[in-house]
Amino acid sequence: MRILGLDPSLASTGWGVIEVEANRMTYVADGFIKTDPKLSLPERLTLIHRVLEEVINTYQPEEAAIEQVFLNDNPKSTIKLGMARGVVILAPALHGIPVTEYEPTLIKKAVVGVGRAEKQQVEMMVKVLLPGCHPKNNDSSDALAMAIAHNTYRKTGFLRR
Repeated sequence: MRILGLDPSLASTGWGVIEVEANRMTYVADGFIKTDPKLSLPERLTLIHRVLEEVINTYQPEEAAIEQVFLNDNPKSTIKLGMARGVVILAPALHGIPVTEYEPTLIKKAVVGVGRAEKQQVEMMVKVLLPGCHPKNNDSSDALAMAIAHNTYRKTGFLRR
């Protein structure tokens, strides 16, 4: 089973792919899609979609996981994040890949064991759980954490689609 984790953002969308065989997880790849704030919103969203299409075609994931988003203080930022998130959900969905959403605390709990873990703790545990993995940045580390959490919850039958 190949799982694609996604951390949506208009500025830098993270992605990470893991392979699961029986109870063993292995690192496949990770990266991030940085967009230039000088580009128009449609150009930035198109870039995110185009790169995710390449990732999906290259790594052929069977399932995808994404973090649920909560509102923040800036309505404009929330709307832009929602647009980026829509593109990130759409990319695997267009390939018939099921996308499951998880609350941030559930992701942290699955990876670290504590729902209020710090980003550094999450990144450290990603490296422990996926030997040989050196995430490109925080966004790709978070995406890998989503893939790990999805693997944990899919085995227990706890899915949020």
